[in-house]
Amino acid sequence: MKVTVERAQLLKSLGHVHRVVERRNTIPILGNVLVRAENAKLSLKATDLDLEVTETLPAETATAGSTTVPAHMFYDIVRKLPDGSQIVLEADGDRAVLAIRAGRSRFTLQTLPENDFPDLAAGDMSHSFSLAAKDVKRLIDRTQFAISTEETRYYLNGIYLHAAGTAKAATLRGVATDGHRLAQLDLVQPKGADGMPGVIVPRKTVGEVQRLIEDTEAEMTIELSQAKIRFTIGNVVLTSKLIDGTFPDYGRVIPQGNDKELVVDKKDFENAVDRVSTISSERGRAVKLSLSPGKLVLSVTNPDSGSATEELEVEYASDALDIGFNSRYLLDIAAQIEGEVATLRLADPGSPTLVQDRDDKSALYVLMPMRV
Repeated sequence: MKVTVERAQLLKSLGHVHRVVERRNTIPILGNVLVRAENAKLSLKATDLDLEVTETLPAETATAGSTTVPAHMFYDIVRKLPDGSQIVLEADGDRAVLAIRAGRSRFTLQTLPENDFPDLAAGDMSHSFSLAAKDVKRLIDRTQFAISTEETRYYLNGIYLHAAGTAKAATLRGVATDGHRLAQLDLVQPKGADGMPGVIVPRKTVGEVQRLIEDTEAEMTIELSQAKIRFTIGNVVLTSKLIDGTFPDYGRVIPQGNDKELVVDKKDFENAVDRVSTISSERGRAVKLSLSPGKLVLSVTNPDSGSATEELEVEYASDALDIGFNSRYLLDIAAQIEGEVATLRLADPGSPTLVQDRDDKSALYVLMPMRV
């Protein structure tokens, strides 16, 4: 194999691909990236057996061929080569090395045979649809924070993606919860998503998709089956196994009868929670909300360091209520509100609270209270 490629393009592609590779691997081949040159293209592929990313970029192919090299070392070498340089990759199959040349720099990397590299065969996908990348990004951004990190409840370690809504207003819905808070976002259902199976997209996959979208306005094609999901955007293909589990009936958690409505300026509320929570301890992050008509008092008491209170003018016309929340969870949810005004629907100090953007009902958040 002999191929010439532009440094900036190779670095960008390796940046997408090498992140999938775990730093520590008991199986040596999983630490490598598969490099294949053919038909004026260079393709790079990496996998951790659950997730696979392939990216193709233009290149001058003198001799076709393929090999595998250590992913992180390859990325570091390309990253440190001078801007604008042309990189020549030449594999010598007899010596099992890949030579890397750019300007006056020379490197050789040990390789492993391509035949050992695993293939995450996707099989037949039952459903396929396209979405604007910005919509996929919004769905991830608004729900990702609520994904559980508790490995024992593995079925909560991702975003539950499924078809929802009514025949007249069909939606593609993403839901995430960790048992303390829940985030849900609806997008208009794209053509082809009707009747799709409900799937749980793993946390690592969600993060990789989010990074791929960062700098593009393109369309993204999503294909899925009961066991796998594939995202295609531009010349990048990301295939992932899905979490094999049953997502809980989240609808039962979303309160329907909360009759106390609090309307608050999102920025003022966020800043006030942030200020008073400075006093709270790492262990007990509780902030108390004391509501009375037209007024909200936020307070934190920490026996070890002191106390803090702040008063806000709000729209509230129901009975007085004291309720406590984890301040970090409250700030996480406030950060998701895209408009200027947030609406909180409350019931009592022991029941979950519903939070929404006053002007955009496509997203909703549920937060369990704390004792204060």
